[in-house]
Amino acid sequence: MSVSSNASSASNKDSVDSPSSTTNTDSSELTHILNRRQEIMDSQEAGIEIPRTFKVVNVYTEFHEFSRKQIKDYQKTFNTYDTARDGFLDLQELKFMMEKLGAPQTHLGLKQMIAEVDEDNDGKISFREFLLIFRKAQAGELDSDSGLNQLARLTEIDVEQVGVSGAKNFFEAKIEQQLRTNKFHDEIRAEQEDRRREEEERAQRRQQFQQRAAVFQ
Repeated sequence: MSVSSNASSASNKDSVDSPSSTTNTDSSELTHILNRRQEIMDSQEAGIEIPRTFKVVNVYTEFHEFSRKQIKDYQKTFNTYDTARDGFLDLQELKFMMEKLGAPQTHLGLKQMIAEVDEDNDGKISFREFLLIFRKAQAGELDSDSGLNQLARLTEIDVEQVGVSGAKNFFEAKIEQQLRTNKFHDEIRAEQEDRRREEEERAQRRQQFQQRAAVFQ
């Protein structure tokens, strides 16, 4: 192979691996995402339904803060209220869910609930977006009196079995348990602090004794 041919190959490799090439790829992906979102919004405004494009999501990998059992339990709850069996909770299904949980919402409140996790702006909640509710709740990102926070709290127990008053007792018991746990930790810290103080006092007494003993030597 000639020198000029080698140089040409090297030049082509540099152009493929160059930062500008990577930047162009990233820019292209971002443009595609923005165009897709704009397409969905334009279609909704025009009342036109366009084919959905699906992204394969491994929820067990993405939501690593939850155990497999937790995710399966969330899936069971989701499926219970996905009465259309289309893999989404629309406004009517969410309305029914909140009523069954004993925390009915206004029409506007339901729309706000969906909008808070509706990342693809399709006006529905997919199972992945449903899991976002519990991620936000766990991270303390939901307002305490918001519809999503009520959903996250109330789905921890079977409201149909214990009733709304039972759910209230459940959360009061959880708060009391948390307070007891905090008190237990406070007592442990107090005991540790007492031991540390006693050790410091013993060390100080030993040092004073040594200093007095040195005077008679």
